Formats: sequence, structure tokens, C-alpha cells
Amino acid sequence: MRLPSTAHRVTLNTSDLSNQRINEQTTRSLSYFQNYPEEIPARLYELDAEWDIERMLEANASVLSLVGLGLGLTVNRRFLTLPVIVSTFLLQHAVQGWCPPLPVMRRLGFRTQTEIEAERYGLLSIQHNS
Repeated sequence: MRLPSTAHRVTLNTSDLSNQRINEQTTRSLSYFQNYPEEIPARLYELDAEWDIERMLEANASVLSLVGLGLGLTVNRRFLTLPVIVSTFLLQHAVQGWCPPLPVMRRLGFRTQTEIEAERYGLLSIQHNS
């Protein structure tokens, strides 16, 4: 079994509609900044602060694991299944590029680092040619 490359595993496991919406968002952004190149530095600063999908999944998994661990130790041991489930999902994402929260987060517009960098390079190109 061949695993998808790290750079493309999320987009390969995302619906065409979500991928299309994210790509259209980037295209709209680049079109806008072609007319307002003076605003590019502020947008680049925003891109530096944008959390990519990997960071969101890691943060989400960490919070859920800690909550499950805390509840399992203080309320009921059954809550210890939560960190096990979350860890399994995170491993599945690491190997396959898919996990249950991924479709929801992609629909919400969370992008891969590659998608964020595509916008960055487009903006830098506009800035250079202005």
C-alpha cells in the first residue's frame, strides 16, 4: 500500500467541493490584492498567524485527550476511552491523511500549509511586479 505524500494527503481526502471553495478563496484574495498591492504586507502578516489544518487537528486532539484523561481520573474511568479514540484518529490522520474531524474543519475553511503558502507566493509575486 502506497501512502499519499504529506503535502497532498489532506486535499486528496477532502471533498472536491471543499477543495474548490478553498481554492476559490485564494483566487479571490489574489484578485483583490492585484488592485490593492499596498495592503499586501498586512495580508502576509495575517498568513503568518493563520493556523493550518495540521495545527488545528493537533490542538483539537490534545484538548480532547487531556479532557478525557482528566475526566477519566476524576469522574469515571470510562472517559479514558476518549484519549484512546482521539489518539487513534490522530494516528489515522498521520498515516492516511484522513480522520473524522477533517471534513468538518475543511468545510470551515482550514487550509493546508501548502495552500497557505500558495497564497503567500502569489501575493509576493504581485508585490514584486507592482
